[in-house]
Amino acid sequence: MKIAIVGASGAVGQEFLKILGERPLPIDELVLFGSERSAGRKYMFRGREIEVRLLQHNDDFRGIDFALVSAGASTSREYAETITRHGTLMIDNSSAFRMDADVPLVVPEVNPDDARQAPRRIIANPNCTTIQMVVALQAVERLSHIRRVHVASYQSASGAGAAAMAELERQHAQLAAGEEPAVEKFAFQLAYNVIPHIDLFTDNDYTKEEMKMFNETRKIMHSDIRVSATCVRVPVMRAHSESVWLETERPLSVGEVRAAFASAPGIVLMDEPADKVYPMPLFVAGHDPVYVGRIRKDLACDNGLTFWCVSDQIRKGAALNAVQIMETLL
Repeated sequence: MKIAIVGASGAVGQEFLKILGERPLPIDELVLFGSERSAGRKYMFRGREIEVRLLQHNDDFRGIDFALVSAGASTSREYAETITRHGTLMIDNSSAFRMDADVPLVVPEVNPDDARQAPRRIIANPNCTTIQMVVALQAVERLSHIRRVHVASYQSASGAGAAAMAELERQHAQLAAGEEPAVEKFAFQLAYNVIPHIDLFTDNDYTKEEMKMFNETRKIMHSDIRVSATCVRVPVMRAHSESVWLETERPLSVGEVRAAFASAPGIVLMDEPADKVYPMPLFVAGHDPVYVGRIRKDLACDNGLTFWCVSDQIRKGAALNAVQIMETLL
């Protein structure tokens, strides 16, 4: 089996390398691609040094079975034909194709069969906030259809990439030294602050990030579920958190929902509030599952429940989910 990583030097590309090295996949050859800036860099994989090739419009993808792509939407659109021309299956982490009718949008714990219907040889990886939410929602959906969801996300700096993580670290250092913090990646200073603004605002005053949670959830779950989201950037380095309120068709007890989470694939239940056991980014970063806790009845809705979930958005929210899609097909 021959696998390629496109965008190998980025935060998600580096996580692809780490995850592929951890999992028992029969990889005969790994090929790395990047921009002019990263071409020529060398990375170790399973004891062997691999040099990053420059991504070009040529036949470099001939013979490659899967391409794990995380180089931005514009690059994905430009190179999709080049990547898939000779039969390579492109698993794309960008927003380029997510809502295209002929491109499946897949979270293996929720809709694995969709991955087998990819007429363009492209499968889209959903947005990180959507991925962790639908893994949790699917456990409840199996008990009763979910009509609507309200969600507030608390998204870490790493969701904006490696440069954003570096900026948060730099801002803390600058503030500690009594200097004015430099702001480049975010709309405002993120250190000691929260920013209720991720991605561009749309005509309805929701951001594109918030509308992704509405549209992508419906496509993945094949559902008429309605999602209203507020996405907030917080000064956490890694792992996203979400506070979720949902309404089901029939009332569900906390006990049956807790049991559903405990037995669901991809979920770890951390719900012992009396002992201060609940998920937090501090302890979840670097791990694979979606962690769920703070499960309780919604006091404002008879058929409502609320819970808290945390997941490492570079792993399950990006690289791991893409690798799991590949594993599903294998």
